[in-house]
Amino acid sequence: MDLVFNIAEGLHGEHRESQVPAILESLGVPFTGSGSVTLALALDKAKTKQILASEGIPTPPWQLFSTPSALLNPSLEFPLIVKPNREGSSKGIWQESVVGEEPSLRRQVAHVYERYRQEVLVEEFIEGIELTAGVIGEEPLPVLEIDFATCQRSVERFYSWRMKEFQGDSARGLVPAFHCPARLDARTTAAVQEIALRAHRALGCKDLSRTDIRLRADGTPFVLEINPLPGLSP
Repeated sequence: MDLVFNIAEGLHGEHRESQVPAILESLGVPFTGSGSVTLALALDKAKTKQILASEGIPTPPWQLFSTPSALLNPSLEFPLIVKPNREGSSKGIWQESVVGEEPSLRRQVAHVYERYRQEVLVEEFIEGIELTAGVIGEEPLPVLEIDFATCQRSVERFYSWRMKEFQGDSARGLVPAFHCPARLDARTTAAVQEIALRAHRALGCKDLSRTDIRLRADGTPFVLEINPLPGLSP
């Protein structure tokens, strides 16, 4: 074969998305998208955030819980959001994942740890506008804004698993509004695109990526995570 168009998410394990690229690399077969190292890093949210922080790219303050009984870093400010460290598609993220005090935090950390058998990422929840910014090659694409104001019946205000799984289900109230380009002024749009491109380069992404961002009220774009193997549905 001349070229493999890679959209494989792997079978299992901590670095499953890097499995097919690693095989292709070992065989000397060219393929689209990022290499095995980038895909392994990007699936680990904490390692991604360490790289972002080292590059001066804004990302919410966080703590990685290796066990549910780990002491909470007192510098973290509530509300906090609780996530599995190595999952995609918002798995393990529910409405209850955003917590306002430590007892709720402990319950969520224990629940995620028991269900997914992995470290749990806890980070400060950024109140603001939900954005996602794609990059193809070295070119930032128009920014997409996801507006959850139309989801008040469901009480969902961020991209939870239910929101992704049942998006468009009006009976459940899971009908976010999409604005592309996002309803941002030119200066803010450029800042968001620049942050997405910096994140793309910091992780060593190739060909394409999509970066999830929360825009705080003061105009600071916080990178939540980077997906070098993004869904390509319309």
